[in-house]
Amino acid sequence: MRRLLLASSALLAFAAAPAWADEAPADAEVAEVSEIVVVGQSRLDEIAGAATVLRDEDYERSQPFSVDDVLRRVPGLYPRGEEGLALRPNIGFRGLNPTRSTEVLLLEDGVPLAYAPYGDNASYYHPPFERFSGVEVLKGSGQIAFGPHTVGGVVNYLTPTPPEDFGGRVITRVGERGNREFVLQAGDTVGGTGLFGSFAARDSDGIRANHSLSYRDLFVKAVRPLGDDQEVSVKASAWHEDSQVSYSGLTAAEFAADPYGNPFPNDRFETIHYAASVSHGWQVNDDLKLTTVLYGASFDRNWWRQASNSSQRPNDASDPACGGMANLSTTCGNEGRMRQYYSFGLDSRAEQDWSAGTLRGRLTGGVRVHHENQERLQFNGDTPFARSPGTGVNGGVKERNVRQATALSGFVQHALMFGDFTLTTGARVESIDYERSNKLAGGGRGKESVDAVIPGVGLAWSPDERLTLFVGAFEGFSPPRVEDVIANTGGTIDLEAEESLNLEAGLRARPRDGFTFEASAFRMDFDNQIVPGTVAGGVLTNAGPTLNEGVEAAARFSSKEAFDTVIDWYVDGTLTWVGTAEYKADRGTALIKGNRLPYAPEWFGRASVGFEAPGGWQAEIEAVHTGEMFADDLNTVAETANGQKGIIPAVTVFNLAASWRVPSTGVKLTAAVRNLEDEVYIVDRARGILPGEPRTALVGIELAF
Repeated sequence: MRRLLLASSALLAFAAAPAWADEAPADAEVAEVSEIVVVGQSRLDEIAGAATVLRDEDYERSQPFSVDDVLRRVPGLYPRGEEGLALRPNIGFRGLNPTRSTEVLLLEDGVPLAYAPYGDNASYYHPPFERFSGVEVLKGSGQIAFGPHTVGGVVNYLTPTPPEDFGGRVITRVGERGNREFVLQAGDTVGGTGLFGSFAARDSDGIRANHSLSYRDLFVKAVRPLGDDQEVSVKASAWHEDSQVSYSGLTAAEFAADPYGNPFPNDRFETIHYAASVSHGWQVNDDLKLTTVLYGASFDRNWWRQASNSSQRPNDASDPACGGMANLSTTCGNEGRMRQYYSFGLDSRAEQDWSAGTLRGRLTGGVRVHHENQERLQFNGDTPFARSPGTGVNGGVKERNVRQATALSGFVQHALMFGDFTLTTGARVESIDYERSNKLAGGGRGKESVDAVIPGVGLAWSPDERLTLFVGAFEGFSPPRVEDVIANTGGTIDLEAEESLNLEAGLRARPRDGFTFEASAFRMDFDNQIVPGTVAGGVLTNAGPTLNEGVEAAARFSSKEAFDTVIDWYVDGTLTWVGTAEYKADRGTALIKGNRLPYAPEWFGRASVGFEAPGGWQAEIEAVHTGEMFADDLNTVAETANGQKGIIPAVTVFNLAASWRVPSTGVKLTAAVRNLEDEVYIVDRARGILPGEPRTALVGIELAF
């Protein structure tokens, strides 16, 4: 019924609901004509939803350690830590479970960043934030222009525009726990073609024992005008991670003995990711723009481990040749979880502005064809360092699966502008075909499909250029994974798509120069929310109806912009209150009605205070707070022996950053201390206890040329 009501509203006019660009200058270039933007340079009176744009200069002065430090500047967004560098980020919006960012649509210049956004939207890869010049985050009804995930929010990373003249930068940082970082970026325009390249290398001993991390990332981009009104952009990237990473967390006893310990020194994690895209933009006339992008990616992941959670000590213990932890590095075997993903697609969209008397409008529409292929293997080896199937008690080939998803989607939106109002409405259609083949002896093969219509409507009122009020409603949709709708035998699994009615209302205000403020109230009413059904999150289950409600806010003040002070004293911060995040019904025999959803802290946010002074000096202190949360649907308070259940206590962590830009040079010296008070805290219990980052000091040199 509610989908019908929203769809009826969408018939009034179809509208793009782009988001607030946080005082972006009117002449700021966010992307080329040939690239898809999520927020862009929209005027305040056209915005009908909550959103944020972060530019690199906004977050670089805090010297972020990972993309988590960048994203926590967005109100309503909770990035849960894991191994310290956020190479496998866990991003949650408005109280949704952050595990592997499954409720988030990640994009790079409008192109899917995830290697399988339809069939397996889990983040086991994320490029370094230094590759990007900014981040757009959209949480309102405008999400329906992208998809397939419209439940939590859209995060779109912006790559740099090639400079007109040769220039670049070198960044080096070193610090405790073996942290070493090197970034080289350069660009130029040669013969009318804009060129940009970025190389990043990073090594770290990690935040736990036996957890060394290492990656290399290469990105190149070329932009070529075709006359005065067309442009072609070509991008390619390559990534390699070779790390010593365990999947299991700690038991309660292990954490008490050494919160940063890890009893599995033989685990190994390796990934290789390639991606490329070709986009074409055509500004047909002042009112019509066409953008088409052809993209593709491949991702290989091999994870060899001797435990998948803290109840396995180790996973091969049932083999008499292993027997237990005493033989971990001699006669105990391991498990290899190998994955290969291939995806490609074509996204084409048009944007048409129009006017008639006092009315104005913008009609936007597009289609996308997308295909994914997954090849999944599990080899159980007989030795700690095996890389092939064994013949022992637990050895052999345990999984050989091929999973595919093919999707056809489209959307139409329209913004109707009259007086001080902008009415934005639209609808998205998703049609997804799934296929799964079990290649083991006696395995089955099955097919299934999911179709959805996702409407949305929003209204913005801007009585003054310094104030905008907005309200919106839209259907939240998140498709299930291939394995969640088709069983290994080929039969159908009764796991429904995730659907919700999302409501939000809020305001954006700029009372005076140098001071901005935004606040949004939100409600996400799920018919059926999908939650992890196992400690590792590998199996999902229908949670039934759930409800998330709360308020998020962000504010920023600059004394230089407000009062033209010599020293710029600045304050900025975000605060989110998720007052309700609960199950609305019991699930089977589990009496969970009224219980709080796992990994949904009631309060979380950050605040920083700092200054920039003449002579190139700058410093700031930041406080990051995460409220207490439950780790399971039964809301277990007491910690269990395996560490997988129990309260996760609240914590506030302080970070300090300072820098000096040497006058009349391109040199900047940096220093930072993270977790200044060296708090010992827990970030996750799903696979056992995972600790937060300990106190870490870093120093660096940056050279601009």
